[in-house]
Amino acid sequence: MKQILGLFALLAICPLASAQSDLTRDAKTQAIAAFVKDFKANYVFPDLADKASALLQSRLNHGDYDTVTSGGELAKILTDSLHEVCQDAHLRFFYSEKPLPERKADDKPTPDEIKAMQRQSVFLNGGYEHVERLAGNIGYLEVRSFQDAVAAKPLSTAAMTFLANTDALILDLRRNGGGDPEAVKTLLSYFFAKRTHLNDFLDRQEGKTTEFWTNERVSGAKYLNKPVYVLTSKRTGSGAEECAYDLQCLHRATIVGTTTWGGANPGGFYRLTDHFQAFIPSARAINPYTKKNWEGTGVIPDVMESGDALVTAEKLALKKLLETATGDDKERYQKSLDDLSKTSS
Repeated sequence: MKQILGLFALLAICPLASAQSDLTRDAKTQAIAAFVKDFKANYVFPDLADKASALLQSRLNHGDYDTVTSGGELAKILTDSLHEVCQDAHLRFFYSEKPLPERKADDKPTPDEIKAMQRQSVFLNGGYEHVERLAGNIGYLEVRSFQDAVAAKPLSTAAMTFLANTDALILDLRRNGGGDPEAVKTLLSYFFAKRTHLNDFLDRQEGKTTEFWTNERVSGAKYLNKPVYVLTSKRTGSGAEECAYDLQCLHRATIVGTTTWGGANPGGFYRLTDHFQAFIPSARAINPYTKKNWEGTGVIPDVMESGDALVTAEKLALKKLLETATGDDKERYQKSLDDLSKTSS
């Protein structure tokens, strides 16, 4: 599952949809037939797969796609058709102008794709974009993607070591589209003293549930007994939503911002033809406490903020610290809060 989700993160950043003229009926028929085969065999909800497949086939037979002449347009129309039946944010068609590499296993990345993902992870610094100590000794960490956990581990260690002496932390996921759940677990392990159950994935293909627990030990010091705030937006997706949802359900962080994207069903890419592929979710997240997930609803913030969520979170953090502060600390927090209020008014 890790490689599959990592591939999704790669292709989400480098979308494959583009235009193609003179798309033949045979090409459409082949793409839909290949999709239906993989969809019925792998989609996490078999009954919905049957209904959605029947809808695509009916519209193809009826000639609804006859006037579509570009691959990118067909991919969008087919995705929209699927979403009429399956309210699944990850489920979608993709078109590639360049021929897609063949795979030994449909849902597994090729060696070249794995190398590309590794290069991307290095280029993106494991997803760790920005770490800073704000006024009032508030820590700030922006993570824009959860890259491969092995590559991201030293970055999470470096970031959390830098932030270890701050009094509160703001984790910015507003531009994070997701990635590897193992990388999510690596970061969240810093926020819990004991081994803690975070999330589960029920996988149709494997017929089993995989549990995700925090690591009892981390490199460096854990970030315990300090306020944590998570910034979210509509662009916060998939694994980043899991990060926010896990912290929210465990009452370890306050979520500030707007409702997230709403995609909780992981899966993999399936090559349909030389130019079409589809992302088909084969599993679903099940939170061990709510027994639900964020699919379709997104993660709903504790504090809704459509403006400057960072400033709002800074103010919340400083006010929280002021509740128990004394002496020099109290003066320092109050001054930072006053200064922030002046500059943001």
